[in-house]
Amino acid sequence: MRRGIYLLEEVDFRPMNSKRPLEYLTWLTRYKEEDRLRSAPELTSGMSIRSREIDLVGAFYAVGITGHPQFKAVTLWDCHGGWDGGWRQMMEIYTGVDGKLFLSDIDDLRFSAFSRPLGAVHGSPALSALCEEGYAAELYLFESATVRPGAALEYLETVRAEREPLLASYGHRLVGLYEVLFCDTEVVTLWGMSLDSHLAMQRARDAALGLDDEVPGDPRLLAWSKRARDYLSGPWRETLLSPFPGSRLAIG
Repeated sequence: MRRGIYLLEEVDFRPMNSKRPLEYLTWLTRYKEEDRLRSAPELTSGMSIRSREIDLVGAFYAVGITGHPQFKAVTLWDCHGGWDGGWRQMMEIYTGVDGKLFLSDIDDLRFSAFSRPLGAVHGSPALSALCEEGYAAELYLFESATVRPGAALEYLETVRAEREPLLASYGHRLVGLYEVLFCDTEVVTLWGMSLDSHLAMQRARDAALGLDDEVPGDPRLLAWSKRARDYLSGPWRETLLSPFPGSRLAIG
């Protein structure tokens, strides 16, 4: 089985206008739902490449109060067929810098966009399998971590072996374990959960720190933070994402 190749994109909107992320996510989920019925990829004017092999699996509104700049949208794409499939199609549109490459249909809607190419590692669920299952969650936990050069795969294996069962005990389900490609210092993990699961884990951590005497503390949460530092060398952040209606990973 070939490696899963994905793309995660963060898009922000300035000046602050709350309608822009809504307009963007509505436009994106609508046209990508249409693309699922396409029989062949096509480079189009105004909407760039349209293809069922470049599959919008997740479209999220970033929960700004958890540390995101406001306002932000996050999207997660599955390159069906891996390097030789959806990834090749995305790369081919850059050949000759054809005018159709550019998303002119949404000119001036986005302020900036930052893309991370992602490679799945052992133990990472296939997004296509999650979609076939019909999996969806109320919220998603998005981790971006800077690791020591060359330590990405070791860190992700440790997450799979040690952190996954810990988070599962709080109702979190692993959605993705990813090496950020074309660099050797960043990883991304993604987890689905309910709001109640999120709150229960935060309170258990507070209690373990001696900051909440109304619930039992869980020292395993503090032990994981210490364990992770064996691999981390820079910024580590977790933020929450709310799936946009019409997204494959959204409930309903």
